[in-house]
Amino acid sequence: MSISVVKNSNLDADRAIRTASALSVRGLTVSYGQTPAIFSVDMTVRTGAMTAIVGPNGAGKSTLLKAALGVVKPLAGTVSVFGQPLARMRDRIAYVPQRASVDWDFPTRVIDVVMMGMYRKLGLLGRIRASHRAQAMACLDRVGMSDFATRQIGQLSGGQQQRVFLARALAQDADIYVLDEPFAGVDAATEKAIIAVLKELRDTGRTVVAVHHDLTTVPDYFDDVVLLNTQIVAAGLVSKTFTEQNLQATYGGRLATARADLESTAG
Repeated sequence: MSISVVKNSNLDADRAIRTASALSVRGLTVSYGQTPAIFSVDMTVRTGAMTAIVGPNGAGKSTLLKAALGVVKPLAGTVSVFGQPLARMRDRIAYVPQRASVDWDFPTRVIDVVMMGMYRKLGLLGRIRASHRAQAMACLDRVGMSDFATRQIGQLSGGQQQRVFLARALAQDADIYVLDEPFAGVDAATEKAIIAVLKELRDTGRTVVAVHHDLTTVPDYFDDVVLLNTQIVAAGLVSKTFTEQNLQATYGGRLATARADLESTAG
């Protein structure tokens, strides 16, 4: 009987992935002290699409991701993943945090960082086999980092570290990939490599959600966009939602500054 229950549960989860929205947030509110970081946010992420979350500094973009993943506890609101409670579907999600939030001085090798993506399947005391290492190496190869497998993670450049963390997420073999500023502080070659992998994931039916800061690349990189400034300003297909009017409503007087910063960086 117990085996039957487990099988049915897995079948229900797989069926949900095929039919429900990947991520659904309703009424999500998070406050740091007396100031709301996000307020009453409703957001739906389409399955099999690449969605960008954009907005000015301090808009609550990272907080929204962390609250949706249960990393930060909200004051109010609910989160469902493929129509199921978040707690039941955590193993379907891979998370790549901001690079600045990671302690890169921790003494560990690149291959070991990638293997961390398998811990949920292996268990903390699970035996690591040759097949697991081969899988980790394959993930590193996908991001162009297989030659650095035995290097200490702290010895890598910022772009290389970001590629390794993406490889760790790939090792989880998740259905949803959530990334917080994946292109921040990386070189052009790394950005190109990362977006290629993310689009490949999307093309195989996976869902990608990323906090993104470069307004100029949103139409090229993403299918959907969420414009956030503490609350949702607009959300939907990039072709219909990423408009001058919505950007102005999201950024206000900071829109010109954001564009100037991007132009100076590109130059």
